[in-house]
Parts: sequence; C-alpha cells; structure tokens
Amino acid sequence: MKFLETRAEMVELAASLFQRGYSVGSAGNISVRVADGYLMTPTNSSLGRLDAESLSLLDHGWNHISGDAPSKEVVMHRAMYEARPDTGAIVHLHSTHVTALSCLAPGTGPLIKPHTPYLVMRLGEDIPLVPYYKPGDPGMERDIFEAAREAKAIILGNHGSIVAGKSLVNAVDSAEELEVSAQLALLLRGRDTRPLTAVEIDALVNR
Repeated sequence: MKFLETRAEMVELAASLFQRGYSVGSAGNISVRVADGYLMTPTNSSLGRLDAESLSLLDHGWNHISGDAPSKEVVMHRAMYEARPDTGAIVHLHSTHVTALSCLAPGTGPLIKPHTPYLVMRLGEDIPLVPYYKPGDPGMERDIFEAAREAKAIILGNHGSIVAGKSLVNAVDSAEELEVSAQLALLLRGRDTRPLTAVEIDALVNR
C-alpha cells in the first residue's frame, strides 16, 4: 500500500474505533510499519479527529522524522514490533471492558478464558497480563517484549490493551475481538462455564 493510502486508512479506521466507543478523548494510539519506518498517531491526539498530514513518521531507529510529535507510548509499540518481526500494525486502546478486566485484583487463572473459536483464531489461547506502569514509562518495554514473544495481544494492568496484526485492518479487527471477549469474560465472571477443550483449540490453531 502506498504511503498516502496508508495515512488515509489510519485516519478512517481510527475514526471508526472512536465513533463506536472503543476510545474516548485522546486515549489510545495506532502505528503502522511503512517503507521508511513507522507511522504513528501523534501525542494527545484523538482517534476520532486525526489529520493525515499531521501523523508522526519515525525512522527505523524510532527517531521522529516528520509530522507532529509521536505518542509518549511509543515504547509499547517498539517492544511489540521487536518481539514480533512479522507485525505490520499495532493498536493500543483503553476500551471499556478490557480496561475493566485490567483493573481486577490478580487471580489464579487467565483474565480471558478461550470460550469462543473467534478469540482463539484471532488472538490465540492465552492473553497475558503485564503489570501496571505509568504511561510512557520505559520500564514497561522489557515486560511487553517478553509477553509479546508468545502473544499478539496483551492486557496492560490498570490501562487497557495492545494488539499486533499483520496489517492495520487485521490489528483493528483483533483489537475489537479482544474487547468483545473481555465483555464476555465479565458477563460470565463467577459462573460455571465451559471453555474450549485442548482438542478443540488445537483444531482451530492447526487447521
């Protein structure tokens, strides 16, 4: 996809997320791998009101080249790209249900169990939780890197989620699937449920 088309796609999909309540105010950020490096939503920008020409462009070393200054949460994106070299785009959201899950006291099991085939097919069997860090804290980079080596989606303690995809459309679809799965997890919390079995999961991931 050409650079101008990528910028337009970022603006369009970001606005779609905002309009449907997946982000509010200036919360959340998106990045896409491009030929010259990475295209990212600027700091303090709203996903619902992006300007294509103001999007931040960073080189392969994460140095700011053009556009407005990038999000202060660039460290999260860098960790995901480095851990998952096949990643083409990343979506970070503070969507309501994922964020609600991220604020629960730690338990003995996963925050989201594999109840549906769509969660497993899009995001895998396990969604890890990274402990809370102040937004922009470089200390989170190592924890996110380690978690991302095994998972394309991560829940951030008391914060939200970060999801990697092969393309921007794929990353957005996966972030939406994670939010719906978090909503389902909250609805089922405290109930006797039937997660997918190991055999059923294997049939999904190895089909």
